This record gives sequence, structure tokens and C-alpha cells, in this order.
Amino acid sequence: MKKVFTKNAPEAIGPYSQGIIVNNLFYSSGQIPLQADGELLEGNVQEQTHQVFKNLQAVLAEAGASLDTVIKATVFIKNMDEFPLINEVYGEYFSEHQPARSCVEVARLPKDVLIEIEVIALVNA
Repeated sequence: MKKVFTKNAPEAIGPYSQGIIVNNLFYSSGQIPLQADGELLEGNVQEQTHQVFKNLQAVLAEAGASLDTVIKATVFIKNMDEFPLINEVYGEYFSEHQPARSCVEVARLPKDVLIEIEVIALVNA
């Protein structure tokens, strides 16, 4: 197993890593709308979703992967009524390549954010 770390995404806020590579698969930790400097991005769910994707792109790049190699995404949202707004932003990042996905509404997320996304991706050989 290889631990993944980049300064281009927020550091883990607990005893875990930004992601782990096992064989040729990258497993990201859930990304929330923290900026790389650790400051929380305030804003609506669309703005928070864009920040989450910025973080995912950074950890994927460090792992030797990309959004194009994501095979599974799990989306955790605070309010299912905002699903269409989140889906619109999500579609900007996964338009042609559409990995498998689960989306669940949760009671609460770290730092009371509106969205968290984790991914599994193939690492480019």
C-alpha cells in the first residue's frame, strides 16, 4: 500500500490519509469543500461541489490517476432536495466518462458542509 499526499488538497483532519494506492487502484478519502490551505469554502452547494472536485483532481493527480480513470464515486449530501444542483455540477466533471455512482443523504457531514465525495480510480500504469 502507498499513502498519497499532496499540498494541492487539504490535509486530512484526522488520523487518515488523503488516499491509498493498492495494486493499481486508488481509494480516496472523502473530500469536503476545504481549500488546500485548510480554510472551509463557505457558499452554496454548487460552489462547495466545485471545491470538492478541485480537491479530488489534486489527489487523483498525485496518485497518477484522473477523473477519467474514476470507476466509482460515492456522494454524500446533506439535503436530497439539492440533488439536481449537485448533479448539474457533477455532470460538468463527468460528462462523457460516467463512472458508477452512489448518492446518499446523510444527517451530518464533517464541519457541517453540504457535500462530500470519495472515489475509486485506476492508476495510470
